[in-house]
Amino acid sequence: MTTKINGNASRSMAGYPVAPKPFYARWRTWFILAAIVAVYVWAFDGLPFDGIKPTAWQITKAVFRGLFHPDWDYVYLAEGEDLLRGLGETLAIALLGTAISVVLTVPFALWASRNLVKTRLFSGASTFTLSLIRTFPDLIMAIIFIKAVGPGAFAGVLTIGINSIGMLGKLNAEAIEDLDMGPSEALKACGANRLQTIWHAIVPQAIPAYLSFALFRLEINVRSAAILGAVGAGGIGTPLIFAMEGRSWNRVGIILLGIIALVTAIDWLSGIIRRKLVQGR
Repeated sequence: MTTKINGNASRSMAGYPVAPKPFYARWRTWFILAAIVAVYVWAFDGLPFDGIKPTAWQITKAVFRGLFHPDWDYVYLAEGEDLLRGLGETLAIALLGTAISVVLTVPFALWASRNLVKTRLFSGASTFTLSLIRTFPDLIMAIIFIKAVGPGAFAGVLTIGINSIGMLGKLNAEAIEDLDMGPSEALKACGANRLQTIWHAIVPQAIPAYLSFALFRLEINVRSAAILGAVGAGGIGTPLIFAMEGRSWNRVGIILLGIIALVTAIDWLSGIIRRKLVQGR
């Protein structure tokens, strides 16, 4: 607590003078707020908005009508593509892609950890590689793999697997950097080599966070796999796009309900497993 002295300087309750706040400190908050507002005004001003189309309300009503009156016959068909097959393929793409990324992210995470790799050049190269992978959107990477291996679920698996490395590598590297290095130093003092130190000191501490991040990424990958079919990378997205182009809103409704049910179930199960992992630490 401070008191005014002659209207200018301040003095604390202990009697020591307190320097007044400089001008930039008093106006810094207002300057930051003004800059944020200016950025938003500039961003909204650049949006090309010509008004809502006359058919927007009709399409919106049709979509909601399809949600409330879905085509239940599409859930299972004796022959051809149906909802269950599409959701199964979507889940398979997400699981396989996540499995690939979970394995490949280990060397990247260890390589990018600054407490394990003392040379900043090497750890910085791994961090740059992970950032480079994260810059590619899912759909762009899916188009690249479709051109490379052809359309289908395999392109979707490669897209999910490679694109997930960027996020998982960064999160796991940060988790390793926050670990207690006391066990590692104790093992080194006992004569353990680098591989033994990582296996017996780093891995046991990093496993819970590693599995938790993998489950969280699986939730994201299920959502991503559901839309990759829009560009031909397999999954439920392909029949969804065909149904929307054909204005079959009842089929669109049942597909959206299936996606919602699948994503909700994966979120619920992974949430339970993550809580057990956190409690078991």
